[in-house]
Amino acid sequence: MPADPSIGETPPCALIEALFQRGYERLYAADPAGAADAFRRAVAVDPAHGEAWAALADSLNDSTIDSTDDCCAAKDNGATANAYGHAAALDPGSWMWCLGWAEALRRCGEVAAAIAKFSDLAAERPDSAQVRLGYARALSADGQADAALTEYREAVALRPDDVESALELAEALSASGDALAAVELLQPLSRRLPDDPTLHHAIGQAWIALREPEKALTALRRARDLDPNDALGSTAAILALEAGEGADLSAAYVRALFDRYADRFDRDLLGKLGYAAPDLLKAAVDRLGASAGLRVLDLGCGTGLAGVSFRPLAGFLAGVDLSPRMVDKARDRALYDRLSVGDVVAALDEAAEAWDLLVAADVLVYIGDLVPMFQAAAKALVSGGRFAATVERAADGEKDFALGPTRRYAHAEGYVRVMAEAAGLTVRLMEPCTPRREKGVAVPGLLFIVER
Repeated sequence: MPADPSIGETPPCALIEALFQRGYERLYAADPAGAADAFRRAVAVDPAHGEAWAALADSLNDSTIDSTDDCCAAKDNGATANAYGHAAALDPGSWMWCLGWAEALRRCGEVAAAIAKFSDLAAERPDSAQVRLGYARALSADGQADAALTEYREAVALRPDDVESALELAEALSASGDALAAVELLQPLSRRLPDDPTLHHAIGQAWIALREPEKALTALRRARDLDPNDALGSTAAILALEAGEGADLSAAYVRALFDRYADRFDRDLLGKLGYAAPDLLKAAVDRLGASAGLRVLDLGCGTGLAGVSFRPLAGFLAGVDLSPRMVDKARDRALYDRLSVGDVVAALDEAAEAWDLLVAADVLVYIGDLVPMFQAAAKALVSGGRFAATVERAADGEKDFALGPTRRYAHAEGYVRVMAEAAGLTVRLMEPCTPRREKGVAVPGLLFIVER
């Protein structure tokens, strides 16, 4: 290895050449941080050296990909965007540097700026699958679902055997309500690439959306067989399907579902689904009369939407959720006094007579048998404490509860009332509500408040 190049002891051209050599040696040695240090010194020697800025950006990009620390990754993405921006400004004709700039802007959260860059690149390079895929991702991050679909389709048309592009298009199609198109897209690709578990897993998820459990099981079992470490979570989905109506959805299934959904949860729930459960519950609690300074536990807190509604009533606000990523999002709101990852019934069992108010907004839809929940709530509440929750409503006279095609349970009003009273809780309020919408149609719900 050459001696460490030192500024001030070597002519600038020779110094930059030596720094480039050192930087690429570190890259080849799988040391992107060391490479970034060398290229950072190169741009300090000559700030107008476009290739040095681009090499710095490439090495920072590699560091970001390797990082497991989200905070460090976000910081590195910002530095990567800055370096690519310098390179592109010095040589606007280098479209790969412009593409790197746009990608880094998207990853560090500057979505509007990324969309503007991708739009220019798509006009300049309409036949680039990389550009189209990046543009689709940026549009999707901005909530422009229809425009993103168009760009995903362009990316797949340009590179039909690219699994990554196909999977993202399939996910976008399913999210738009066209899961059949997702199946039709992925099945031919899975025949060409029969040993790729990601394709079979995605096909299984699409069949679930289409209410075809047997077809879903076939695809998911194939994915599991090809993925011994179960990195995709196929086993959890299989168990949930096999459970049918006879058991609750597994914790692993619910955790995996919401970990994947965390980044777009608020946008989809509030924007697409008209989610209103927290506000409905808060209004109902207020109608019955509620003082401030309560000890409140938000069961299945998710990203903290119910915390926004109930913080004004809380002297102490805690939240618990199965999904670590959802809890991270809730923590970002800085509303909760305590947050934990875990099962809601287990959280209730931790301490007797600990809570004045329990809140479960759109949570019991993932639990079939409510007996353990009501029993745990009765023990966890102080005398006079209340449990406020929503469920999706099933017709009385049918089953007590049933697992629907969306993998969410609906509960009969009579069942909810009887189970609550059997646990020693008094029904203070029980009324129909619309907690959310599904494909533009109101979902029939039931809001209840029971008291110990």
